[in-house]
Amino acid sequence: MDVQLANQAVKLYPTDMAKRRILIVEDEKPIRDMVYFALDSDGFEIIEAVDGREATEILAQNNPDLILMDWMLPDVSGLELVRRIKRDEVTSEIPVIMLTAKTEERDKVEGLDSGADDYITKPFSVKELSARIRAVLRRSESTLEGSKLSYGRLVLDLDAHHVLVGDIQIEVGPTEFRLLEFFMTHPDKVYSRSQLLDYVWGRSKFVEERTVDVHILRLRKLLKPHNCHTMVQTVRGYGYRFVADK
Repeated sequence: MDVQLANQAVKLYPTDMAKRRILIVEDEKPIRDMVYFALDSDGFEIIEAVDGREATEILAQNNPDLILMDWMLPDVSGLELVRRIKRDEVTSEIPVIMLTAKTEERDKVEGLDSGADDYITKPFSVKELSARIRAVLRRSESTLEGSKLSYGRLVLDLDAHHVLVGDIQIEVGPTEFRLLEFFMTHPDKVYSRSQLLDYVWGRSKFVEERTVDVHILRLRKLLKPHNCHTMVQTVRGYGYRFVADK
């Protein structure tokens, strides 16, 4: 890959695409540097991994908005890593773009069948990569438009950013909304405070574990007048879980 392609990096992303986190899993430093330069210039937050082990460690603590995955990694096939990501309920919704020198049609089919959202063959231009990333991010976001999560009378409107109990709208803060969204998309599973910090706040945010307790308390207080507070349960000695109101 010609590193001089990085000179093509211009402001290709609309402002609403900025500040997204992108994980680059690529063992070839020239390619990694070229992609980093292009995306960093457009305001993205970049996370880098040189192999599958490092990528797995990052994903255990920090969910990116999109993953650029090299097929040929030194320790594991990128294809297998994509399959693992798509099998994990916490990471399964993260869009993945495969980066590979494999150009045969059967390879593209195999890559897409593994769960990848797009497939780019090397060498590629920065402009093509930028266009593909924008398209995949738009598609992943459009799947949420107009969608709602509901358990019993409790409804989370992801499009309008509203929390409803029956016909009554509850005013909640952005952190409580994200917390409730995570709980409602991962019901009946216990999560520790550190896990909730990683999944809801993100590893880049430096906050203490007791912060989780504060926001759980606020969320329960908002839900209590509507008798929905018991859906957010404390598991002593471990953390919290969301239990659907049957």
